[in-house]
Amino acid sequence: MSKTALISVTGEDRLGLISELAARIFDLGGDLGDTTFAVLGSGFEFSAVVEFPDQSVLDDIGLELRTLPLLSEATFDIQPFRYDTAHGDSGRITHRIRISGGDQPGLVARLSEVFVNFDANVVRMNCESTEGQGGQSNYITRFAVSIPAERAAACLAAVGNTAGQLELTCTWDEAWEARNKN
Repeated sequence: MSKTALISVTGEDRLGLISELAARIFDLGGDLGDTTFAVLGSGFEFSAVVEFPDQSVLDDIGLELRTLPLLSEATFDIQPFRYDTAHGDSGRITHRIRISGGDQPGLVARLSEVFVNFDANVVRMNCESTEGQGGQSNYITRFAVSIPAERAAACLAAVGNTAGQLELTCTWDEAWEARNKN
């Protein structure tokens, strides 16, 4: 009987983390499904849906991962994954949107409301602060969204208008998956 787990790991960011994690999961018979990795400040977060050949591995996976040198101080959360591993229509990325500029508290909340108003689902989101010209902070927010085709033009216009009102730059493109869906 196969078993699917959600493996979440957080800790101090170090070179080689993904290589070490993915190799050990593979050695234990795991097959990575949806997986994300992000550097958060000086730390990292790794999350993966992993299919194992049998349930017994789940009891030992945390102990096995803790033996990895780069993960000795990391925090692990390993749980059974109780959801379907296949994406539905709202999990398929149709557009990638990038918004950048000065700090705008509440930006994610405002844009999230726009997406809801157009039945768009945020599939992935990434926000980061970088140093811009003259030492000023530049904030970049990226959304990978699923927008119903019949609402896409209006939704993208509303996102662009919201960004413009906040004096931010907004760019978007249609995702490769959406362009080649036929």
